[in-house]
Amino acid sequence: MPPGPPLPPPNPQEEREIPLRRAWPVALVHAVQDRVGGALGWAPRPAATMQNNIVWRGGVQVMRVDLHMHTEVSHDCRTPLRDIPGWMLRTNTRVIAVTDHDQQRGGPELQSIIRDQGLDDRLSVIPGEEVTTSEGELIGLFLQERIPPKLTPEETVREIRAQGGLVLLQHGFDPLKRYRLRPEATERIAADIDIVETFNSRLSRHRWNRAAAEWARARGLPMSAGSDAHTLRDIGEAWVETPFRTISTPDQLIAALREGVVAGRWTHPAYAFGQKQWRNFNSQFRR
Repeated sequence: MPPGPPLPPPNPQEEREIPLRRAWPVALVHAVQDRVGGALGWAPRPAATMQNNIVWRGGVQVMRVDLHMHTEVSHDCRTPLRDIPGWMLRTNTRVIAVTDHDQQRGGPELQSIIRDQGLDDRLSVIPGEEVTTSEGELIGLFLQERIPPKLTPEETVREIRAQGGLVLLQHGFDPLKRYRLRPEATERIAADIDIVETFNSRLSRHRWNRAAAEWARARGLPMSAGSDAHTLRDIGEAWVETPFRTISTPDQLIAALREGVVAGRWTHPAYAFGQKQWRNFNSQFRR
């Protein structure tokens, strides 16, 4: 599908919050309850009290899509699944792919939470996995079950395809990314890659995002963005902005990416590490 017309530039007057929450005295009570509840490990406040930020460009409602992030299901992340829907609404990140390290269950569990909150007409979650292959990591999207680690890249691609999923090449071409897919493996499976992550918020230098974009353009592949979030507040720091829709199939995702614009905020890894520690500490007291 050819890319659609470019979205118009941002107009701050078109960004507005469509509140789901009730009158402010009740919202204040909920805010206090949320603070206390967060410290005690209680369930989050109901969806009716969450911010719901809607953004328009040229009369079209748009959304952000983040296809690379982690949750408490990953060994190196503590972000509670139950806190993610509220953050998605707040940041207009309407579509995310949950790509925990060598685990797939985070996506389906978050889908259930969103359904229980009555938000499945506003938010979309794509079950995925960041799979550790024998030659680096690959992301599988729209997975029905976990793919085991340590398979070859070719075997991993076959496992993703067997589930009707999409293969996403993440991390750009950053030589300092410890678990990036090795260049020789990338070339071997190049014909099987469906999506290329051309903006990752956590690469060593922004130039490697540009290298990924050039590689994707040369092959006519759709481009995505990934925050590589390991804290709640990282989610949505890299995004594709595209007209709003719910997404439940690979074809719908590809169409949305081709109509969108890749953007994000790059953070140097050294600063990002310190930021992660602070956000993990801070998340114990605020949400």
